[in-house]
Amino acid sequence: MRWVRRALLVVGVLVMMVAVGGYWYIRPLVLTGSGYAAHNACAVQFVAGRTNPDADLPDNPLLPYLRTASDDELRHARSSLLGLLAPQQAWYTPGYGCTLGDERPAYPPAPPVNPAANPFSLARQPVAPLASPGVATAVAAAFGDHLGEAERAELGTRAVLVVHRGRVIAERYAPGFGPTTPQLGWSLAKSVTSLLTGRVVQQGKLAISDARLRPEWTDQRAAITVDHLMRMTSGLAWDETYDLGTPITDMLYREADMAGYAASQPAQHAPGTVQQYSTGSTNILCSVLRQRTGAGPELPRTLLLGPLGLSGAAWEADGVGTPVCGSYLWASAREWAAIGQFALQDGVWEGRRLLPEGWMRATTTVAPGAGQERGYAAGWWVNRLPGGELVERRLPADAYWGQGHDGQRLYVVPSAQLIVVRLGFTPSLSSAQLNTHALVADILADRAVGVRG
Repeated sequence: MRWVRRALLVVGVLVMMVAVGGYWYIRPLVLTGSGYAAHNACAVQFVAGRTNPDADLPDNPLLPYLRTASDDELRHARSSLLGLLAPQQAWYTPGYGCTLGDERPAYPPAPPVNPAANPFSLARQPVAPLASPGVATAVAAAFGDHLGEAERAELGTRAVLVVHRGRVIAERYAPGFGPTTPQLGWSLAKSVTSLLTGRVVQQGKLAISDARLRPEWTDQRAAITVDHLMRMTSGLAWDETYDLGTPITDMLYREADMAGYAASQPAQHAPGTVQQYSTGSTNILCSVLRQRTGAGPELPRTLLLGPLGLSGAAWEADGVGTPVCGSYLWASAREWAAIGQFALQDGVWEGRRLLPEGWMRATTTVAPGAGQERGYAAGWWVNRLPGGELVERRLPADAYWGQGHDGQRLYVVPSAQLIVVRLGFTPSLSSAQLNTHALVADILADRAVGVRG
């Protein structure tokens, strides 16, 4: 019996060692999942003011085993595996949204924003049934009114807003959302970062040809320019696959200094030779903007959100205070529309030029050469390709747009003086299946909108 007890003890120790070793092996993957859940719970509740954060969680193998809770008094959320393992915490700071970390970040007070500068604020343009029948039909189709309940839920449209010649002509929201509900734009933030970069260039603190952007880049990465980062031709190794344990999810959910992590990736191609979609490149760009301006997490609020009057918007920062420019801008549909209007006006706002003249023409022109992404320019997706071919024949050649994860879209059509915003939660449909180009084309087909020239 003594021998049996010893054998069982040895087996028990071995099982425990295997279990502990297995946990430490998968711990990086678990931290990605718990980080996503904690950040999501914090932001949905304290930024967006909603009480159903689980509605914004896509399916993943860890989801049934994560335990997530929030504290209204501390404005904080925590998630972990089975309530014990691989915990992650997210902290809400007014004006800056939520940040992952073991402790609340010490950010400066957020600069105040006057909403009067936003022409689409409710005070200046109240909700009104202005849509013509053709536009109303297009918006109804975008919400899936013609679909069954299950298909409509899969489509997941939460907001559609149409601005024509500076006026809101159509606006609709899903239950639980409204004109002032901030929604996460995901990679729409990249397009707004292009505008933010233009603000710094306008101030004379940066040029798109600037190189030697980070002190640790002493190899061929020293040749990376601002324009390379904007066009995603830096040549840095990257994997944008949204899955557990990939560079993009590691950066967002496991790294305090996101730009530093992205900048540490090795050179895979010579700068300017290959385009590869990379949220890391945009985050590096914002670290450069921060260094050139001397600003911290307040940078986008001071230079862009404030001047446009986007008082409800929050551009979240990482653990070292650098805005997460590739992903984390929250804004209401009317605020996203104001961003589109600012681009449409080539950076002129309330009679004041805030971007270099011609900035939008330059950043919505695709550079010739091989690229991973068809139609990607410098932060914006464009309809006209270098050879004159159109991405979408139903749209005017001058149309361009921002697009983000889960179906976020912001369209600008200068020839029609048109802005179209579509926001939602659509994790299971591809861009082709979602087909937001059709929404814009159907709106343009309405005679009340049309295209000039």
